Amino acid sequence: MANGEGFEKEFVVNMSYFPPNRALMGPGPSDVHPRILAATARPTVGHLDPWFVEFMEDLKGRLRNLFLTRNDVTLPISAPGSAGMECCFSNLVEPEDTVIVCENGVFGSRMRENVERAGGLPCMVKNDWGKPVDPEAVETAVRANPDAKILAFVHAETSTGVESDAKTLCKIAQSHDLLTIVDAVTSLGGIPVNLDEWAADAIYSGSQKCLSAPPGLSPVSFSDAAMEKTKNRKSKVRSWFLDLNLLTGYWQGQGGRSYHHTAPINALYGLHESLVMVEEEGLENSWSRHQKMHGALKAGLEAMGLSLLVEPAHRLPQLNAVKVPDGVDEAAVRKFLLDRYNLEIGAGLGPLAGQIWRIGLMGYSARPERVLLCLAALEDALTSCQAKINKGVATAAAQAVL
Repeated sequence: MANGEGFEKEFVVNMSYFPPNRALMGPGPSDVHPRILAATARPTVGHLDPWFVEFMEDLKGRLRNLFLTRNDVTLPISAPGSAGMECCFSNLVEPEDTVIVCENGVFGSRMRENVERAGGLPCMVKNDWGKPVDPEAVETAVRANPDAKILAFVHAETSTGVESDAKTLCKIAQSHDLLTIVDAVTSLGGIPVNLDEWAADAIYSGSQKCLSAPPGLSPVSFSDAAMEKTKNRKSKVRSWFLDLNLLTGYWQGQGGRSYHHTAPINALYGLHESLVMVEEEGLENSWSRHQKMHGALKAGLEAMGLSLLVEPAHRLPQLNAVKVPDGVDEAAVRKFLLDRYNLEIGAGLGPLAGQIWRIGLMGYSARPERVLLCLAALEDALTSCQAKINKGVATAAAQAVL
């Protein structure tokens, strides 16, 4: 059949796609600030351009300020947070290494998967979903596994909205000469992350959460001890792309930079602009803003008659796990919010599926307009499905906090 005759066309020629303008209040990505979006539209240069090399150095310095660290190897991986996770594990875990892995949600289980794929032996410390990692259970596991090399845990568990005590967990690891791997994907920029104070060895995050940049980059930082282990491995890192011995030749090269990959230039512009904006606001002010928006959302939810899953002492202000009222179809509520208000919130995962909504207040989404929109829209959705809630009081309760 010449010229494709007889085949149905699967696309329309000269048709572009224009996405809806959503209010992103799920577990990520968050709303991208217009200033950051504008930054991504700046002219593209080559990834070895002298101007870009200077830009890379400035970007790394600003990442150190954000992580509160002096670590030389602090850089953005050219892929999302999951690649940052894999970078940490593939570089630090060697075959037959025992790794203590703390699991209190989805991302602890992904850590286990990374250990196994690196050839390591995971020793799991499991905690209930909705609870923080128990330091006493970690201490017990470490003592029971004197050959362990690494302790890995999630600082801010995105699947449940729980913060674990990173400083205490890192201290346990240090007392037993273990390296630490820390997941800070949801925490960085939203709550205190103090890498040098914790003395953590490897940490990874993501651009799309509290930094309000587009998805696709994973800031990481490695201590001297972590880099020493990477450089002195008995076997090659199993991932070529994520091998720090190769990546640092590009990001850390003295004088000339060795080609490794074509960096996502424009995405890095966006990340850089987000870091500039964090510094303009002040890191502590960013933490305070997230906490205040959480307080307003919490006041509105409770006035409505809803409750949060996590105990107050361990709640993440930027990721709120809200219990679904009895008899309510949580998926129908999310669809209502998306269809009528262009508002996205997240569903529960694993054993919490159908039991919670995950409402994100991250980065540019952590502002009064979004809190008030979410409360008004949620009240409308719950009223439409005849849920037993207190009507007409949520936004006033939030405004009292704001």
